[in-house]
Amino acid sequence: MNILVVGGGGREHALVRALSASKKVKKIWCAPGNAGIAAEAECVAVKSDDIPRLLKFAREKKVDLTLVGPESPLVNGLVDHFRRAGLKVVGPTRAAARLEGSKSFAKEFMRKYGIPTARCEVIPNFRKGTYVLTRWPGRSVVKADGLAAGKGVKVCESQAEAKEFLYDVMEKEIFGGAGDTAVIEECLEGQEATVMAFCDGKTLAAMPASQDHKRLLDNDRGPNTGGMGAYAPAPLITPDLQADIEATIFKPFLKGLQAESFDFRGIIYFGLMITPQGPKVLEFNVRFGDPETQVVLPLLESDLTEILLAVAEQRLSGLRIRWSKQTALTVVLAAAGYPAGPERGRTVKGIRGAAKGEGVQVYCAGVGEQKKQWVTAGGRVLAVTGIGSSFKEARDRAYKAVAKISFSGMQYRRDIGAKAMEALSR
Repeated sequence: MNILVVGGGGREHALVRALSASKKVKKIWCAPGNAGIAAEAECVAVKSDDIPRLLKFAREKKVDLTLVGPESPLVNGLVDHFRRAGLKVVGPTRAAARLEGSKSFAKEFMRKYGIPTARCEVIPNFRKGTYVLTRWPGRSVVKADGLAAGKGVKVCESQAEAKEFLYDVMEKEIFGGAGDTAVIEECLEGQEATVMAFCDGKTLAAMPASQDHKRLLDNDRGPNTGGMGAYAPAPLITPDLQADIEATIFKPFLKGLQAESFDFRGIIYFGLMITPQGPKVLEFNVRFGDPETQVVLPLLESDLTEILLAVAEQRLSGLRIRWSKQTALTVVLAAAGYPAGPERGRTVKGIRGAAKGEGVQVYCAGVGEQKKQWVTAGGRVLAVTGIGSSFKEARDRAYKAVAKISFSGMQYRRDIGAKAMEALSR
């Protein structure tokens, strides 16, 4: 099979590596890819949101299956264009991708189909928002409605803080058109977790649950990021809790897809808050998470290509997917200045040495090449994953590998998985 992976981050590197292990795969292209991915697949100089050129390339190269990593091309209808051209692709159509592309649309979908979530109000303009906030004492969550690279959400401790962020979103337009509409919702108490699932529109097949670390700095301080680390499986999600998630969230989600006639053959990501009242949905993503993919895929024992084909051909129910009993933990290494203004062109050393460690996978994200040297080329530069028979072993392997890598201004959290380690030791 010839496969095209759309995207160029650490998530796509993990996907390329998993796909390349399949005996079914003859050739993998990645558009646009990055310097690290180029060692494992042929990178194509086409941006991930350039749908006409991606379609032209897929036709010319007779691509058998396309897998889309980032959200933007999905929200902009890549799947619709590819399917009309008779090409096999993994991902939701434009209509279904609104579940990620619009927070207000997603909240209405949850309300309509009885999916547990936080109460909220949709804000059409800043003036209405200030009025709503007068009736919303204490903590709240303010969200830009559209895509904002994972940075358009803020937990606000006071009305004043919420009003200030709402002003930035709607009046200063710090996220552009994504902030034309906003959502204000109650701040749920509990622990966050992620459950991703393969979805063919009729069946959901859950992947191991994971927990992400969104804040830049240790102890959950600093600005929000796309994610600074993760681990899987998450000890928080017990078998009983997983069954609860499948009954109260998976089941009505599938019912909603079918009632709305959404063609969803792809990956669904449930961002959850595990509250004292049970699991509630914070957000939907309509693709693999980053960095969650970098801890989930190393645990997959089945052939990823076979699973994705089953998703695209709507025969997921007949497939048995096998997962390792091991644990995986990833630490993201970010460039100086991230997330506000990451510095580029800093030489990155030690990747190959780190990757030689037992139970270690290094995934390249914001990595470029200059004068035959790898350099920083984005905000999140690398994801270093440790895999082990215990949580401690996975964590130790990840951080031992991180210690071998260096670049000027390198930022990373030293407490990825620390709370889970404490909980497991009790």
